[in-house]
Amino acid sequence: MTRYQEILKRAFDVVVSGLAILPAAPVIAACALAARRDTGASGIFSQQRVGRGGRLFTVYKIRTMRAVGGPTVTTAGDARITPLGAKMRRWKLDELPQLWNVLKGDMSLVGPRPDVPGFADRLTGEERDMLRLRPGITGPATLKYRDEETLLAGQADPERYNAEAVWPDKVAINLAYMNDWSLGRDIALIWRTVAGS
Repeated sequence: MTRYQEILKRAFDVVVSGLAILPAAPVIAACALAARRDTGASGIFSQQRVGRGGRLFTVYKIRTMRAVGGPTVTTAGDARITPLGAKMRRWKLDELPQLWNVLKGDMSLVGPRPDVPGFADRLTGEERDMLRLRPGITGPATLKYRDEETLLAGQADPERYNAEAVWPDKVAINLAYMNDWSLGRDIALIWRTVAGS
């Protein structure tokens, strides 16, 4: 991406997240309250993730699990996910608080999903160029693996399959996205995310 493209992408993020966060606020508040009653813990979940340049930042989501810890990947039918949490995850309502991350500059609307510490350490060579991007709420890899939890649930060793097959494919997809970025493509990816296609 050129410097001009980076500025254009950031300007688009600020405008869209700024306009979206106010109407989304009542939905976020209602989901957080429901999640608090459902899980018995804070309705907003925060966690350290790897951001642009490999720097850590705090990501915010609606809590969908009764417990944290355990496997680093989540599969369909994971006992940690509550029934209400599963519905929120299906409709991506748990991602709405990340509009604040976008507005702050931690994230972008479109980009690689923010990984937990450890995965970025595996990037080598040109793969590390991906860290030039802000992580995104959605992106081409996110859409390809929309049913990732179901895919992983069908594997004998979900964590190994994620590390050896899914994650490397996501890296390749995200590098291709970065090297062929356009504002029109970001808009199309956002539309596909909202439309569920």
